[in-house]
Amino acid sequence: MTDTRLGLLSRRQFLEILAATGVVLPMAGALDRLLPIAEAATTAAKKNVADVLRFSTRPQGWKGLFGFVTLRLHPVFFNGQRAYHIRTDVSDADFAKRVGLVHVIRLAGALKNGDTADYYLFTNRASGQLPVVSTAPGRDDFTPAFRLSRVTFTRTPQVLNSVDAIRDAQAGGMVRIGATSIVVNYPFVKWPDGELSRDTKREVYLGDGQLLNPPNVEKREVTFKLHQCFPGEWYIVTDTSAAPMAPMMKIIASPRTSGLTKAGATAKILVFGNGIKGSGPMGFQPSVVDSLPGHPLWSPFWDHYTFTWVEGRTPSVVRNQEELVALEKAGALKRWPGTPDTQGQTFVVNCPVPVTAPMTWKP
Repeated sequence: MTDTRLGLLSRRQFLEILAATGVVLPMAGALDRLLPIAEAATTAAKKNVADVLRFSTRPQGWKGLFGFVTLRLHPVFFNGQRAYHIRTDVSDADFAKRVGLVHVIRLAGALKNGDTADYYLFTNRASGQLPVVSTAPGRDDFTPAFRLSRVTFTRTPQVLNSVDAIRDAQAGGMVRIGATSIVVNYPFVKWPDGELSRDTKREVYLGDGQLLNPPNVEKREVTFKLHQCFPGEWYIVTDTSAAPMAPMMKIIASPRTSGLTKAGATAKILVFGNGIKGSGPMGFQPSVVDSLPGHPLWSPFWDHYTFTWVEGRTPSVVRNQEELVALEKAGALKRWPGTPDTQGQTFVVNCPVPVTAPMTWKP
């Protein structure tokens, strides 16, 4: 059954978002030296995430039709070793405002069926203490959707570098653990036995990876490809519930995010599998999403649908879900849950939106 719920911002709301944007200032240097040249006054844009250090919505000398965004890295302990993630989204409005993340109401739904991992913050801590996580990429239980818990020492703090160490300390009366109802989206970039792939060719959407440079743990920053989709979202791609497809996509497998759809914690991305050539995931026009950050329906976890133009129909540029659904009802577009190759199965792709800006793609 076709889902015709639009979930789109009104034209007035969208214009209000753009009216509130700032201007990206130029920076000297080159991307490979991690000091890229950003667009100056040609594009009004705004950061949605405080951890955005630099960005541009235009290519910086490469062939690919994507920009870049450099984000702050955050270290954590996993099983006694360090891993690094970025911070993008959170279910709690106060937390979002305080830390500078995107407030995503729908993320709270991840708690319904236990579709989260554990992220431990320390209210009092020893020198060298980092947050502790219960999972990392490469595990069957990995998800970047974490439920926050707060750990408080009742005695002299010492460094705890694993979940087992925290639980042992709790059993010994050394710490108290307070679980919250806050869910965060903290995509991982580097972990004990791997890191996100880097694309040195920089020619196409997927290519050899979604990073433009290796993660710089000394400077604690990482640079992603920045992709655009209608009606004006600029997003990054970090992981997918479709574990068998993750190696081909050069992103992380996050098997547990598959449960977010049933929990009502996802939005939709509508991808084009043929038609007008462009900057979309499959080499055609940019995708369409059903909402923008700030809208109650929005989520960075996107259920993936592919649309193809029916033979004999003339493709046109589709700029919003309303147009797309109308064309589908008219028999011009065919909907494929997931992709034409996934046999009717959808999957989730984690696509945080650190930047809101006007579209730059033209057919």
